[in-house]
Formats: sequence, structure tokens, C-alpha cells
Amino acid sequence: MARKLVSIIVPAYKKQDTIKHDIENIYDAMCQSRWDFEIIVVVDGFVDSTFKLAKELEKNVIRVFGYKTNRGKGYAVKYGMARALGDYLAFIDAGLEINPNGISMILEHMEWYDADIIVASKRHPVSKVHYPFTRKLYSWGYFTIIKLLFGVKVRDTQTGLKVYRREVLEAVIPRLVIKEYAFDIELLAVSHYLGFRRIYEAPVEVKFDFTTSRIKGFLIFDEFIRRMLHDTFAIFYRMHILKYYHDNNKRKWVYDKELEMQLNTGESEK
Repeated sequence: MARKLVSIIVPAYKKQDTIKHDIENIYDAMCQSRWDFEIIVVVDGFVDSTFKLAKELEKNVIRVFGYKTNRGKGYAVKYGMARALGDYLAFIDAGLEINPNGISMILEHMEWYDADIIVASKRHPVSKVHYPFTRKLYSWGYFTIIKLLFGVKVRDTQTGLKVYRREVLEAVIPRLVIKEYAFDIELLAVSHYLGFRRIYEAPVEVKFDFTTSRIKGFLIFDEFIRRMLHDTFAIFYRMHILKYYHDNNKRKWVYDKELEMQLNTGESEK
């Protein structure tokens, strides 16, 4: 059986202080694994030195792309996926609150379960993670909403490490709308909607940096949570009322002319 190639997509925004360390850690962790791999860094906006510093580490298995204007994590992931060659595509957030050694663990879960998707979960019984009760409350409440709206039963959808079979992303990515707050949910929910139901959780080790947390208020008073909820219910509306994600509505799917042009030329903005 041919060895599978893993594409590790690293969306990065304002990570000039950590990006070189992040890339080196991911590279070192994968070199110690049994997997053939490539690392695709996508710098989501030239707002600091992140792109310049990442470019210094380019080599045969590390490719760095970027563009001038910040577009959101969803856009960055789609941009990287379109350039990826792997059979499995992993997404890990820059900043490395997540131990990159978990990538090989989550890949093993893909094969053990013959999965469509594996989600790193802070709520997995053997995960190593410590975070405040309020964050656990947010996580439980959001899990309940996701389960009721979409039937997706994974208990943690927001941890920044996931792996997808290429076939799943090829079917799902063209239908996606959200580029920022609820991109992870839209990707999981539409995958489930299209029949990719082999979605499982894997343990993860996370060290939270609460100084960079996007949650600044309490529940609905926090702007990030309000936008997450707005985008989440918008996904439900598109899925069950408009039937937007169905094959019959292909002509209505959002067509990103700029991204399509870049894919055809194989170039990114320098």
C-alpha cells in the first residue's frame, strides 16, 4: 500500500513573535513520525513581519504563502487546501497552544477508525488541558447548540487541530461561505450534512495563553461569542431553510473570483 502524504496547513495572523518557533516545532515533530508530510503556511494579511520570517524557513517540505489583506481563518485554510497535495489534510492554528506531537496521534486515529474527520478535543477523557470553569461552560453550551442544530456529536469543535480526508474537503470546501468566526463549524456541519459521518475525537495537549483570548466579556455580552452564535444560526438557516449546501443549488454557491484566479496561476501576493 502506498504511503499517504499529509498536508499540514498552518493559518497565521499576527504571529511574528512565534511563527518561526511554530514551524520548526511542527517540522521536528513530523520528522519523528512515520508520515510523509508537507507544511503549508498561509499568512492571513501582511500586517507585521510574520510572512517575512516564515519565508526564511522555506525548504522542500515547507511552503509559505500569503496575501496583503486579512481575510479570516476560513479563507486562509481554503487557500492552503487548494495548494495542498496530501491524502490527509491537517489544520493546526499558529501560536501552538496545541502540542504539535498531537498531529501524529490524530493521524493514527484517522487510520484506526477509517475516519472521514478526526477532531482534537479538549473534552476527550485523556486530553491534557486546564482552563477555567467559564471556558468549560462556553464549550458545553456551544456543544449542545451544535448537536441540536446539526446532529454533530463531537464535544469540542473549536480546538485548532483537525484532520480531514482529501475527498471530504473536495466535496465541502466549494460550498462554504464563512471566512472567520464559525468556519470550523460550517466545515464540520456541511461534512456531516453531505454524509461524511465518520467523525471522531482524539486527545490533545493544550497550554492556554489567556492573554491572547478572544473572549473578553461574559456570554452574549462578548462580541466574539455574539458573532459565533450569529454565524452558527446562519449556517442552520442556509442548510435547512435555503438548502444552500445541496447539490441542486450549486449555481448559488459563493464564487471567489480572486481565489480562483490565484489557484489557476499558482501564485500568491508577495
